[in-house]
Amino acid sequence: MAQQQRKQQKPLDEKKDEAKIPTHLKFIFAGLSSMGAAAVVHPMDLAKTRMQIAASDGSKPPTTPLKVLKTAVKNDGFRGLYKGLSASLLRQAIYSTTRIGIYTTASEYYRNAYQIQPPLAMHVLIAFVSGAMGAYAGTPADVGLVRMMTDARLPPAERRNYTSTVNALTRIVKEEGVLTLWRGAVPTVGRAVVVNVAQLASYSQFRELAQSKLHVRHGLGLHLIASIGSGVLTATASLPVDIGKTRIQNMKVIDGKPEYSGLFDVIIQISKKEGVLSLWRGYIPYVLRVAPGTVVVFILLEQLNTAYFKYALGEEYKSTI
Repeated sequence: MAQQQRKQQKPLDEKKDEAKIPTHLKFIFAGLSSMGAAAVVHPMDLAKTRMQIAASDGSKPPTTPLKVLKTAVKNDGFRGLYKGLSASLLRQAIYSTTRIGIYTTASEYYRNAYQIQPPLAMHVLIAFVSGAMGAYAGTPADVGLVRMMTDARLPPAERRNYTSTVNALTRIVKEEGVLTLWRGAVPTVGRAVVVNVAQLASYSQFRELAQSKLHVRHGLGLHLIASIGSGVLTATASLPVDIGKTRIQNMKVIDGKPEYSGLFDVIIQISKKEGVLSLWRGYIPYVLRVAPGTVVVFILLEQLNTAYFKYALGEEYKSTI
């Protein structure tokens, strides 16, 4: 009986190759693929962030992402679309390297230890923990990113005029204290948990549905369908928390009193003053950032894994995503 159970619990053949990728390369590939995706979708991230901030300073929110991007180009030229890109890349180098690296490594460990695929509940737990750890580590870069992307919207006399990511982080520590680098850490971790669970844990579910219901085979088409489904779900679930995070990180402290006391205070104030639907302000650019970003992350990750197997091991790579 015991031998029969062990036979039934053999891992899927398509997962065997994953163990051949060294752990440190899992983290490196996770970081590189996420940084590549961040560079591709950065203009939409810029539009989303500026739309979220607009109503908080009394100005009229722009009605479309296109207007935000046009204004950015008008004020700063084409490079205005990539304001804060260096901070975004630094954030992904820390945040996504940690979250995806831990997620893939922990999932592999579970498969090897128990000789079965992790159930959905375990996927969710692993995504929860890895997302929280990555987000907390990456919060300083996230604060710098928000500050740099929204600085151009301020009146000239109030602009911080950061010249680089290092300049932003250094000045924040010098002018506002080191703890300011972790301002908004709670909503940042909360958003990351939602994003990680929705993105990583749901990706496999959408993939399985596409295979069983739509009969889509492994390849680019399958990755696109699963990534888009995962991206839309992630955007819808995480945007209110993302708005709260952005407002807290960009808030001003007047006479020693912060504008918001926490995430729930932000959500309540936005709901009262701007309407509940304002919690999803910037939804279109957010979806246009998250969905393509999810697609690019997984495709780049696949290509890096494929290249490693082809050139380092001389073998054919079987998809593990």
